[in-house]
Amino acid sequence: MDFNYNLNHLKELEAESMFVLREVAAQFENPVLLFSGGKDSILVTYLAMKAFYPARIPFPLLHIDTGHNFQETLDYRDELVERTGARLIVGSVQEAIDQGRVVEEKGLNASRNFLQTAVLLESMEKGKYDAAIGGARRDEEKARAKERFFSHRDEFGQWDPKNQRPELWNLFNGKKNIGEHFRIFPISNWTELDVWQYLSMEGVNLPSLYFAHQREVFERDGMLLAASEVIQRRPTEIPFETTVRFRTIGDITCTGAVKSTASTIDDVIDEIAASRVTERGTRADDKRSETAMEDRKKQGYF
Repeated sequence: MDFNYNLNHLKELEAESMFVLREVAAQFENPVLLFSGGKDSILVTYLAMKAFYPARIPFPLLHIDTGHNFQETLDYRDELVERTGARLIVGSVQEAIDQGRVVEEKGLNASRNFLQTAVLLESMEKGKYDAAIGGARRDEEKARAKERFFSHRDEFGQWDPKNQRPELWNLFNGKKNIGEHFRIFPISNWTELDVWQYLSMEGVNLPSLYFAHQREVFERDGMLLAASEVIQRRPTEIPFETTVRFRTIGDITCTGAVKSTASTIDDVIDEIAASRVTERGTRADDKRSETAMEDRKKQGYF
């Protein structure tokens, strides 16, 4: 009988990510997994399930609920938690607004995306979490391209790209002072295409938002935004119904759709392979300034 011990690139990426997740469990006392309901956090959760099987995932899932999430995302989150038996912790932006801890933006381009940072840091402090695992990838955006696997944050949750530890020979330094914590990015070396190819290979289910469907949208600044009561529209922004899908999932207010007929994972893979626009090219929150992502990360965003 012939055995093939050669790993393809997806299995190599899987092994690397699972190694990082096990390092987190070994080095930190109270880690948490940041779960947004997007494909990257779903992938990290799936990898954690494989890394620690047959045991349950050894850390809870933390979801920062802005109140402006797509309902499909919330339904998927609840179904995943029920299926896996994972512990879910929800930080509420709406609750923080009601209690006066954060102030909601007003106007046409108002978004709660930036309010997530304060609620995330509060949730980290309340739960005394010393590490937060996220699904950020280096190919997504230039600020995230600077990240290490173990990203050090100071006692205020702030990120200093010039004050990070070297990571030679896959040795990770998780030492920190009291009050500091780390953000962990196990899928840093994955690309968008890698993610989709792996999810296809493993048969992982995803929210229906990622596949072509009929939705009422309107155009703003070259992007198609979902027609929703949480987005204030100009009189000239007339909604129309068309076939779209979402390449990345965030708040309704800042997540743009793309016209697409890709109804299966294989169709999506073919579409991505031919695309010349990055997935975060459809995110309005990244277009507020040239350094929008880096500014948010320095304030404590993941």
